[in-house]
Amino acid sequence: MKKRWFLLILVFFLAVSGCSGGSEESYPSTYPESEGATLEQVHWPAFPGVNVLSDGVVEIDCSNVSQGYIGARKLTDTGKSKIQVLKDDKKYNYDITDSAYIAFPLQMGNGLYTFKILQQIEGTRYAISASVQVEVSLENELDPFLYPNQVVNYAPDSKVVAISFDLVKDDTDDLTRLAHLFQYVVDTLDYDDDKAVEVQDAYVLPDLDEAMESGKGICFDYASLLAALCRIQGFPARVIVGWTDIEYHAWVEIYLEGKGWINPKIYFTEHDWSLVDPTFSDARNTDYEGKYEEVYRY
Repeated sequence: MKKRWFLLILVFFLAVSGCSGGSEESYPSTYPESEGATLEQVHWPAFPGVNVLSDGVVEIDCSNVSQGYIGARKLTDTGKSKIQVLKDDKKYNYDITDSAYIAFPLQMGNGLYTFKILQQIEGTRYAISASVQVEVSLENELDPFLYPNQVVNYAPDSKVVAISFDLVKDDTDDLTRLAHLFQYVVDTLDYDDDKAVEVQDAYVLPDLDEAMESGKGICFDYASLLAALCRIQGFPARVIVGWTDIEYHAWVEIYLEGKGWINPKIYFTEHDWSLVDPTFSDARNTDYEGKYEEVYRY
Protein backbone atom coordinates (compact mmCIF):
# COMPACT_ATOMS: atom_id res chain seq x y z
CA MET A 1 0.00 0.00 0.00
CA LYS A 2 1.29 3.42 -0.85
CA LYS A 3 1.96 5.74 2.04
CA ARG A 4 0.09 8.75 0.76
CA TRP A 5 -3.18 6.83 0.65
CA PHE A 6 -2.64 5.38 4.10
CA LEU A 7 -2.34 8.97 5.27
CA LEU A 8 -5.79 9.96 4.02
CA ILE A 9 -7.57 8.73 7.13
CA LEU A 10 -9.83 9.58 9.97
CA VAL A 11 -11.52 12.36 8.08
CA PHE A 12 -15.19 12.86 8.40
CA PHE A 13 -17.91 15.09 6.98
CA LEU A 14 -19.59 17.12 9.73
CA ALA A 15 -22.71 18.35 7.93
CA VAL A 16 -23.65 21.01 10.43
CA SER A 17 -25.15 24.42 9.95
CA GLY A 18 -24.28 24.95 6.28
CA CYS A 19 -21.60 24.60 3.62
CA SER A 20 -20.36 28.14 3.19
CA GLY A 21 -16.97 29.00 4.61
CA GLY A 22 -16.91 32.77 4.96
CA SER A 23 -14.34 34.52 7.10
CA GLU A 24 -16.97 35.44 9.70
CA GLU A 25 -17.51 31.81 10.65
CA SER A 26 -15.96 30.43 13.80
CA TYR A 27 -14.60 26.92 13.68
CA PRO A 28 -15.60 24.35 14.56
CA SER A 29 -19.10 25.45 13.55
CA THR A 30 -21.56 26.10 16.35
CA TYR A 31 -23.75 23.27 17.61
CA PRO A 32 -26.40 23.04 20.36
CA GLU A 33 -25.01 22.68 23.87
CA SER A 34 -25.48 19.35 25.64
CA GLU A 35 -24.26 17.40 28.63
CA GLY A 36 -21.25 15.19 28.01
CA ALA A 37 -21.12 11.46 28.60
CA THR A 38 -20.17 9.96 31.96
CA LEU A 39 -17.99 6.96 32.73
CA GLU A 40 -21.07 5.08 33.91
CA GLN A 41 -22.63 5.45 30.45
CA VAL A 42 -19.81 3.75 28.54
CA HIS A 43 -21.03 0.59 26.83
CA TRP A 44 -19.28 -2.63 27.89
CA PRO A 45 -20.06 -6.08 26.47
CA ALA A 46 -21.15 -8.93 28.74
CA PHE A 47 -20.99 -12.67 28.14
CA PRO A 48 -23.42 -14.44 30.50
CA GLY A 49 -23.35 -17.79 28.68
CA VAL A 50 -27.12 -18.06 28.29
CA ASN A 51 -26.92 -18.96 24.59
CA VAL A 52 -23.62 -20.60 23.65
CA LEU A 53 -22.25 -22.43 20.60
CA SER A 54 -19.12 -24.54 21.15
CA ASP A 55 -17.07 -27.20 19.39
CA GLY A 56 -14.86 -27.81 22.43
CA VAL A 57 -12.09 -25.60 21.03
CA VAL A 58 -13.90 -22.29 20.47
CA GLU A 59 -16.97 -20.92 22.21
CA ILE A 60 -19.37 -18.29 20.86
CA ASP A 61 -21.69 -16.49 23.28
CA CYS A 62 -24.83 -15.35 21.47
CA SER A 63 -26.62 -14.17 24.62
CA ASN A 64 -26.66 -10.45 23.79
CA VAL A 65 -27.34 -10.31 20.07
CA SER A 66 -30.08 -7.74 20.68
CA GLN A 67 -27.34 -5.38 21.92
CA GLY A 68 -25.48 -5.69 18.64
CA TYR A 69 -22.63 -8.12 19.38
CA ILE A 70 -21.57 -11.69 20.05
CA GLY A 71 -18.53 -12.87 22.00
CA ALA A 72 -15.98 -15.56 21.22
CA ARG A 73 -13.00 -17.15 22.97
CA LYS A 74 -10.52 -19.99 22.53
CA LEU A 75 -11.00 -22.86 24.99
CA THR A 76 -7.82 -24.77 24.12
CA ASP A 77 -4.53 -24.15 22.33
CA THR A 78 -5.40 -26.68 19.66
CA GLY A 79 -4.63 -25.46 16.13
CA LYS A 80 -5.80 -22.29 14.41
CA SER A 81 -9.42 -21.27 14.73
CA LYS A 82 -11.77 -18.74 13.18
CA ILE A 83 -15.36 -17.70 13.55
CA GLN A 84 -17.50 -16.64 10.64
CA VAL A 85 -20.42 -14.21 10.81
CA LEU A 86 -22.78 -14.33 7.83
CA LYS A 87 -25.95 -12.55 6.81
CA ASP A 88 -27.48 -12.58 3.35
CA ASP A 89 -24.51 -12.41 0.95
CA LYS A 90 -22.08 -10.70 3.37
CA LYS A 91 -19.43 -12.62 5.32
CA TYR A 92 -16.90 -11.65 8.01
CA ASN A 93 -14.06 -13.96 9.14
CA TYR A 94 -12.23 -13.43 12.44
CA ASP A 95 -9.22 -15.22 13.92
CA ILE A 96 -9.82 -16.47 17.48
CA THR A 97 -6.68 -16.71 19.61
CA ASP A 98 -7.56 -15.32 23.05
CA SER A 99 -8.81 -17.35 26.01
CA ALA A 100 -10.78 -14.31 27.22
CA TYR A 101 -14.01 -13.33 25.54
CA ILE A 102 -13.85 -10.56 22.96
CA ALA A 103 -16.81 -8.94 21.21
CA PHE A 104 -17.63 -8.99 17.50
CA PRO A 105 -20.20 -6.59 16.02
CA LEU A 106 -23.47 -7.51 14.34
CA GLN A 107 -22.97 -4.68 11.89
CA MET A 108 -25.33 -5.96 9.20
CA GLY A 109 -28.53 -4.91 10.96
CA ASN A 110 -31.61 -6.98 11.81
CA GLY A 111 -32.26 -10.38 10.30
CA LEU A 112 -31.11 -13.98 10.23
CA TYR A 113 -27.40 -14.43 11.03
CA THR A 114 -25.32 -17.58 10.78
CA PHE A 115 -22.42 -18.02 13.21
CA LYS A 116 -19.83 -20.68 12.37
CA ILE A 117 -16.76 -22.04 14.12
CA LEU A 118 -13.95 -23.03 11.74
CA GLN A 119 -10.90 -25.16 12.52
CA GLN A 120 -7.77 -25.26 10.37
CA ILE A 121 -7.15 -28.37 8.30
CA GLU A 122 -4.02 -27.23 6.50
CA GLY A 123 -2.70 -23.85 5.34
CA THR A 124 -5.70 -21.72 4.39
CA ARG A 125 -8.11 -24.67 4.42
CA TYR A 126 -10.63 -24.66 7.28
CA ALA A 127 -13.52 -26.94 8.15
CA ILE A 128 -16.79 -25.98 9.80
CA SER A 129 -16.95 -27.62 13.22
CA ALA A 130 -20.12 -25.98 14.57
CA SER A 131 -22.81 -23.66 13.23
CA VAL A 132 -25.99 -21.97 14.40
CA GLN A 133 -28.55 -19.57 12.95
CA VAL A 134 -29.88 -16.76 15.12
CA GLU A 135 -32.58 -14.22 14.36
CA VAL A 136 -31.28 -10.82 15.42
CA SER A 137 -33.53 -7.92 16.37
CA LEU A 138 -31.47 -4.99 17.60
CA GLU A 139 -32.82 -2.84 20.40
CA ASN A 140 -31.02 0.08 18.77
CA GLU A 141 -29.51 -0.01 15.28
CA LEU A 142 -26.56 2.06 16.53
CA ASP A 143 -25.56 -0.38 19.29
CA PRO A 144 -23.02 -2.38 17.23
CA PHE A 145 -20.95 0.80 16.95
CA LEU A 146 -20.97 1.76 20.63
CA TYR A 147 -19.22 -1.27 22.13
CA PRO A 148 -15.54 -2.23 21.97
CA ASN A 149 -14.80 -5.14 19.66
CA GLN A 150 -11.83 -6.97 18.14
CA VAL A 151 -10.99 -4.08 15.80
CA VAL A 152 -11.85 -1.22 18.18
CA ASN A 153 -10.49 -2.92 21.28
CA TYR A 154 -10.35 -1.29 24.73
CA ALA A 155 -11.25 -2.18 28.31
CA PRO A 156 -12.22 -0.20 31.44
CA ASP A 157 -8.56 0.13 32.46
CA SER A 158 -7.33 1.09 28.97
CA LYS A 159 -5.46 4.36 28.65
CA VAL A 160 -7.79 5.52 25.90
CA VAL A 161 -10.77 5.66 28.29
CA ALA A 162 -9.21 8.20 30.65
CA ILE A 163 -7.81 10.21 27.73
CA SER A 164 -11.20 10.37 26.02
CA PHE A 165 -12.82 11.96 29.06
CA ASP A 166 -9.91 14.30 29.69
CA LEU A 167 -10.02 15.62 26.12
CA VAL A 168 -13.63 16.77 26.37
CA LYS A 169 -13.92 17.71 30.04
CA ASP A 170 -14.38 21.43 29.31
CA ASP A 171 -16.53 21.08 26.18
CA THR A 172 -20.19 22.04 26.09
CA ASP A 173 -21.34 20.72 22.69
CA ASP A 174 -20.88 17.56 20.64
CA LEU A 175 -19.17 19.15 17.67
CA THR A 176 -16.44 20.64 19.85
CA ARG A 177 -16.04 17.27 21.57
CA LEU A 178 -15.57 15.56 18.22
CA ALA A 179 -13.09 18.21 17.13
CA HIS A 180 -10.94 17.60 20.22
CA LEU A 181 -11.08 13.81 19.86
CA PHE A 182 -10.07 14.09 16.22
CA GLN A 183 -7.27 16.53 16.95
CA TYR A 184 -5.83 14.22 19.59
CA VAL A 185 -5.37 11.49 16.99
CA VAL A 186 -3.82 13.97 14.57
CA ASP A 187 -1.40 15.21 17.22
CA THR A 188 -0.55 11.82 18.74
CA LEU A 189 0.13 9.52 15.81
CA ASP A 190 2.72 9.71 13.06
CA TYR A 191 2.55 7.46 10.06
CA ASP A 192 4.49 4.20 10.52
CA ASP A 193 6.32 3.39 7.27
CA ASP A 194 7.83 0.18 8.61
CA LYS A 195 4.49 -1.22 9.72
CA ALA A 196 2.96 -0.31 6.38
CA VAL A 197 5.48 -2.61 4.71
CA GLU A 198 4.97 -5.40 7.28
CA VAL A 199 1.18 -5.54 6.87
CA GLN A 200 1.28 -5.90 3.09
CA ASP A 201 1.38 -9.67 3.58
CA ALA A 202 -0.36 -9.98 6.94
CA TYR A 203 -3.54 -8.91 8.69
CA VAL A 204 -2.54 -7.01 11.85
CA LEU A 205 -5.19 -5.81 14.29
CA PRO A 206 -4.89 -2.33 15.81
CA ASP A 207 -3.36 -2.15 19.29
CA LEU A 208 -4.46 1.16 20.81
CA ASP A 209 -2.13 1.09 23.82
CA GLU A 210 0.84 0.33 21.61
CA ALA A 211 -0.10 3.02 19.08
CA MET A 212 -0.46 5.69 21.78
CA GLU A 213 2.78 4.64 23.46
CA SER A 214 4.80 4.59 20.26
CA GLY A 215 3.04 7.56 18.69
CA LYS A 216 2.91 5.69 15.39
CA GLY A 217 0.40 3.80 13.30
CA ILE A 218 -1.12 3.12 9.90
CA CYS A 219 -4.63 3.94 8.73
CA PHE A 220 -6.18 0.99 10.62
CA ASP A 221 -4.64 2.28 13.87
CA TYR A 222 -5.72 5.87 13.26
CA ALA A 223 -9.28 4.78 12.48
CA SER A 224 -9.53 2.42 15.45
CA LEU A 225 -8.21 5.03 17.88
CA LEU A 226 -10.65 7.69 16.72
CA ALA A 227 -13.55 5.23 16.82
CA ALA A 228 -12.63 4.20 20.38
CA LEU A 229 -12.41 7.81 21.59
CA CYS A 230 -15.82 8.51 20.06
CA ARG A 231 -17.58 5.38 21.35
CA ILE A 232 -16.38 6.06 24.88
CA GLN A 233 -18.08 9.47 24.65
CA GLY A 234 -21.31 7.92 23.38
CA PHE A 235 -20.82 8.76 19.70
CA PRO A 236 -21.55 5.71 17.52
CA ALA A 237 -18.50 5.29 15.28
CA ARG A 238 -17.66 2.68 12.72
CA VAL A 239 -14.33 1.80 11.18
CA ILE A 240 -14.70 1.43 7.43
CA VAL A 241 -12.21 -0.61 5.41
CA GLY A 242 -12.31 -0.32 1.65
CA TRP A 243 -10.91 1.45 -1.38
CA THR A 244 -10.04 4.97 -2.35
CA ASP A 245 -9.35 5.51 -6.05
CA ILE A 246 -6.17 3.44 -6.06
CA GLU A 247 -5.49 1.97 -2.59
CA TYR A 248 -6.98 -0.15 0.17
CA HIS A 249 -7.64 2.08 3.14
CA ALA A 250 -9.38 2.56 6.51
CA TRP A 251 -11.43 5.54 7.67
CA VAL A 252 -14.16 6.47 10.14
CA GLU A 253 -17.83 7.38 9.99
CA ILE A 254 -19.45 8.93 13.05
CA TYR A 255 -23.11 9.29 13.98
CA LEU A 256 -24.04 12.80 15.00
CA GLU A 257 -27.52 13.19 16.47
CA GLY A 258 -29.74 15.18 14.16
CA LYS A 259 -27.38 14.67 11.20
CA GLY A 260 -26.99 10.90 10.88
CA TRP A 261 -23.85 9.16 9.68
CA ILE A 262 -21.26 11.68 8.61
CA ASN A 263 -18.75 10.73 5.95
CA PRO A 264 -15.05 11.20 5.21
CA LYS A 265 -14.66 14.98 5.29
CA ILE A 266 -14.32 17.53 8.02
CA TYR A 267 -15.58 21.04 8.65
CA PHE A 268 -13.21 22.39 11.26
CA THR A 269 -11.47 25.01 9.09
CA GLU A 270 -12.58 28.02 7.13
CA HIS A 271 -12.34 26.19 3.80
CA ASP A 272 -15.36 24.73 2.01
CA TRP A 273 -15.69 21.08 3.02
CA SER A 274 -11.94 20.51 2.98
CA LEU A 275 -10.37 17.15 3.60
CA VAL A 276 -7.82 17.15 6.40
CA ASP A 277 -4.92 14.72 6.30
CA PRO A 278 -4.37 14.16 10.03
CA THR A 279 -0.71 13.25 9.70
CA PHE A 280 0.10 16.73 8.48
CA SER A 281 -0.29 20.04 10.27
CA ASP A 282 -3.44 22.11 9.72
CA ALA A 283 -1.46 24.38 7.41
CA ARG A 284 -1.08 21.52 4.90
CA ASN A 285 -4.74 20.62 4.40
CA THR A 286 -5.42 19.00 1.05
CA ASP A 287 -8.56 18.11 -0.82
CA TYR A 288 -9.30 14.58 -2.01
CA GLU A 289 -12.34 14.36 -4.25
CA GLY A 290 -12.04 10.70 -5.19
CA LYS A 291 -14.25 7.78 -4.21
CA TYR A 292 -14.56 6.01 -0.88
CA GLU A 293 -15.82 2.49 -1.51
CA GLU A 294 -16.70 0.43 1.57
CA VAL A 295 -15.84 -3.26 1.73
CA TYR A 296 -16.13 -3.94 5.48
CA ARG A 297 -17.31 -2.08 8.54
CA TYR A 298 -16.51 -2.75 12.20
